[in-house]
Amino acid sequence: MTIERRCAIELRAGGDKKSPRLVGHAAIFNSPSQDLGGFTEIVLPGAFTRTLKTDRDPLALVQHMPQLVLGRRSAGTLKLSEDSKGLAFEIDVPDTTTARDLIVSVERGDVRGASFAFSTPAGGDRWEVRGDKVIRELIDVDLHEITITAQPAYLDTSVARRSYELKFAPTPRLRAVRRFLETV
Repeated sequence: MTIERRCAIELRAGGDKKSPRLVGHAAIFNSPSQDLGGFTEIVLPGAFTRTLKTDRDPLALVQHMPQLVLGRRSAGTLKLSEDSKGLAFEIDVPDTTTARDLIVSVERGDVRGASFAFSTPAGGDRWEVRGDKVIRELIDVDLHEITITAQPAYLDTSVARRSYELKFAPTPRLRAVRRFLETV
């Protein structure tokens, strides 16, 4: 079995100082990836449906590094769902040095991407040539992890940190950050 990794850019920070959260989309449906080495990939709606109905236990990681765990489905610290946009996630971030540093990088806008690692079961993908481009469509995948990353393969995803203060009582600096994140 080959595990593949793909990135998207859909990430926001939420919660508050006591219980920070990262929320966003690790995959955006019908959005072409960057060139992945001679082909472009598109995740189709429903690609995660089967795996999300199983007891599979995906992790939330930093940069696909298994030692940097942010959350996991079985612990209830990683929530995953498909919505009309793509593979949505919410991570209840732990109080660790790595997580605190990551939140700072997300708030600054240095880290804006999310990604996912998967394997493809038989019949889970479809390849075709469209003009001079090779396209791979992901129909059904086995999800292994999502990750927060600064280098996404799918440029339509994002990550950002939102807090109660940002949403309900923003300072001028926070309003500027919010405007910037909304334009990304």
